[in-house]
Amino acid sequence: MDQKDNADLQQDYKSQRAWYVIHTYSGYENKVKANLEKKIVAQDLGDVIFDVVVPMRMESEYKDGKRRTVQKKIFPGYVMVDMVVNNYSWFVVRNTQGVTGFVGSEKEPIPLSEDEAYKVLKELAEGRPEDTPIGFSVNDKVRIVAGWFENRIATVKSVDAQKRRVKVLVEGASIDLDVSQLEKVD
Repeated sequence: MDQKDNADLQQDYKSQRAWYVIHTYSGYENKVKANLEKKIVAQDLGDVIFDVVVPMRMESEYKDGKRRTVQKKIFPGYVMVDMVVNNYSWFVVRNTQGVTGFVGSEKEPIPLSEDEAYKVLKELAEGRPEDTPIGFSVNDKVRIVAGWFENRIATVKSVDAQKRRVKVLVEGASIDLDVSQLEKVD
């Protein structure tokens, strides 16, 4: 194959390149990512499989009365792969330990649209999008799910969306809580 044919092939691959979603066994997302990355290097697939991403974001949670920041999977059981699908790359990804299949039909995976892929990747880059609604408004009834007043019903008195904090009135006391400590009561 001469230089021109190789350049044409690479240009053709670039036009076929897209983000695909693969389904994994629950809890195997990181293992699938590691296995795929090893295969990309070992089988020299860097020209058809470009990136493997487990979509995750940082979230605050309360556990044992302490606030922690942890990584949470955005789409548990799914991994995103930036690739060109051909018979060999499809076979390699499909037969990676922990992968149950591509999202789409069994023989023809369906890529994410550019807008869908951009939206997910942008959220990953930003951590938590600023426009994520807190979900609480003044006078809402909420249940406290962590802390000293756990399982008690409270009334929202104010919301600080920037800091993701909510002031509530519970049993005559005004307390300031993180949004992760509350759930809305219907």
